[in-house]
Amino acid sequence: MNQILKFDTADAPNCADDKIEERIAALLREMTLPEKIGQMRQVDATGEAISPDLADAIRTGRIGSVINQASPEIVNELQRIAVEETRLGVPLLIARDVIHGFKTIMPIPLGQAATWNPDLVRDGARVAAREAASCGVNWTFAPMIDISRDPRWGRIAESLGEDPYLTCTLGVAMTEGFQGDDLAEYASIGACAKHFAGYGASESGRDYSTTNIPENELRNIYLPPFKAVIEAGALSIMSSFSDIDGVPASANSFLFRDVLRGEWRFDGIAVSDWNSIAQLSVHGITANDRESAEQAITAGIDMEMAGDAYQNHIADLIENGDVNIDEIDRMVANVLRTKFRLGLFDDAYADPAAFPRFGDSEAMTVAKEMALQSVVLLRNEERTLPLNPEALTSVAVIGPMADAPYEQIGTWVFDGDETLSVTPLQAIRDAAGDDFDVRYAPAMESTRSKSVDQFGAAFEAASDADVAIVFLGEESILSGEAHSRADIDLPGNQAQLVKALKRAGKPVVAVVLAGRPLTLGDLLDDVDALLFAWHPGTMGGPAISDLLFGRACPSGKLPVTFPKMVGQIPIYYNRKNSGRPPSPNEIVHIDDIPVGARQTSLGMTAFHLDAGYEPLFPFGFGLSYTDFHYADLQLSAAALRTGETLRVEATIANNGDRAGVEVAQLYIRDLVGSVTRPVRELKKFARVSLQPGEETKVTFDLTTDDLAFWRRSGAYGSEPGDFHLWVGGSSEGGLMASFTLVD
Repeated sequence: MNQILKFDTADAPNCADDKIEERIAALLREMTLPEKIGQMRQVDATGEAISPDLADAIRTGRIGSVINQASPEIVNELQRIAVEETRLGVPLLIARDVIHGFKTIMPIPLGQAATWNPDLVRDGARVAAREAASCGVNWTFAPMIDISRDPRWGRIAESLGEDPYLTCTLGVAMTEGFQGDDLAEYASIGACAKHFAGYGASESGRDYSTTNIPENELRNIYLPPFKAVIEAGALSIMSSFSDIDGVPASANSFLFRDVLRGEWRFDGIAVSDWNSIAQLSVHGITANDRESAEQAITAGIDMEMAGDAYQNHIADLIENGDVNIDEIDRMVANVLRTKFRLGLFDDAYADPAAFPRFGDSEAMTVAKEMALQSVVLLRNEERTLPLNPEALTSVAVIGPMADAPYEQIGTWVFDGDETLSVTPLQAIRDAAGDDFDVRYAPAMESTRSKSVDQFGAAFEAASDADVAIVFLGEESILSGEAHSRADIDLPGNQAQLVKALKRAGKPVVAVVLAGRPLTLGDLLDDVDALLFAWHPGTMGGPAISDLLFGRACPSGKLPVTFPKMVGQIPIYYNRKNSGRPPSPNEIVHIDDIPVGARQTSLGMTAFHLDAGYEPLFPFGFGLSYTDFHYADLQLSAAALRTGETLRVEATIANNGDRAGVEVAQLYIRDLVGSVTRPVRELKKFARVSLQPGEETKVTFDLTTDDLAFWRRSGAYGSEPGDFHLWVGGSSEGGLMASFTLVD
């Protein structure tokens, strides 16, 4: 037993790469083919005990990783079998979907993106890593960095939004949070960038559906976040379920051989998504599991998740010369390299005492701050918010999401402790104390309820209160994987509830808790203020309460465009101009067309007759309780050459009477390119904190690398020409300047 581990591994996590490679080579020389195949297998270990079959498979070296087990006692026994009872003592990778928290739950990733705060996103992932590591988890399948332009797609909740630059920045921060400063440190877990690549472009927002992405779009929009997190040290990458240009990701050599290994020099694990290798035959690209295994190996998928195509067919593929053993050795080396980097050969065991209490003060502080900064103020007529507690005698708290501790934590939560959740109702009651009354009327049994039986009680509560605060949205089950929606209005009778409350004649403040952007056009006319809180996690209630009563000021900005109606989808800010771009003077509304009109020309630009061309709310948008004013935009030069830096400065003033944080955003447009370029592209942003009456300069350094893109020639780089530049508070408007990139 454990022959290979007789050599010294004490310094393996900190040794030079060549030392790790020596140890990998030593292991490979000793491994039998079944043991090598075992390292390429990840199996489901769900359950409250270890089955005899699972224990035997580990003991004989036929498993390299398990998924879906987070009991520290079971994990430790699994590792003990792997380390002490196998011939070579190779530890296991213990994988778990730790997406936006472990026990303490942060806002969904789309909500985290609304903070535009990479430091906070990093802190949230760090909390999750510490909690998960204490239970023996050493590998998570996050961050999900699929560019997501379709809110019908359920997994938009798990994404960081529609913009490549914002996703790059926050994806890197999340990776750094999970992996820490030292991968071998106890509280670090391996990150996995997913889904490679283009999964967010699934047709009609249907999960697992096909994607149609030209290579130029793939390289300029969908691939940059993956390259960024790999350069930041992400240990692994996961294949997408979908196909690109007719080739499913798990058989796509262009993605995994040419780009990932060839161009980016990635040497970590490429893992399939759940049983996606066997599903290659369902796609229709292979006839059976044997062919599927061959194509996945040829593509470069090192580990099969929750399938047995590798286990059943690799030996035969090698024997018949369809797969070369050297290729298997390279793939196994990628798995072993990851285990060495995580320090598992030193210590593979869970230590619950290292993190004695979930939901500790540090975790809850981060969760609350993340929730605070994620909430986006979308409407605030006549300064309805913040509410003044001293002027209130009674508030009505209404709606199906007001007191739903599980629903507020959102999708992709396997281990979250809903007993840690503080709901909005609880937090508002705490804020009220003895100062004003809180009347609660749920009005609906769930967000999908179509009954109006409880509307009367809700109307009475609103009529007797100074203000009605209505909590609306989606239950957590309505977003996430395989939870796509064709209609993204508020489900059930929620819109009707708001109309009923409006008739009470009191101000109506709506707070929406949801896993995606919703079509809210009908709602806007019936509310005086609207906060979009996503699914805000464990501390969503206190954060929302602080915002409602002015103890905090909203600073969230939208990481994704909100459509007016579902028929506008896909709608995103960084669209192409087209040859006939729309403008306010060149659109016609369907209601303005005379009955019987016979003309064929109606605007002749790119718009919808019944929706125009503008979104309900643009990317980057978010109101505050104070007023920010931008002025004095200055560029350090009118022209720059390749390799130079353009300094961009603007003055931001807080002209209101409250302290606040503004997210200043810098966009560019390349006016002429060898391929068509977006009308705007986010290139920089900064969170700026200002006291009432204070002003400051915000400075951005724009390099020629920031202007680069994949060109018609197939090369990457910038092109000389004229550019527009904007600095402002969203992707619309802002101060404008021009500059030229000269050859």
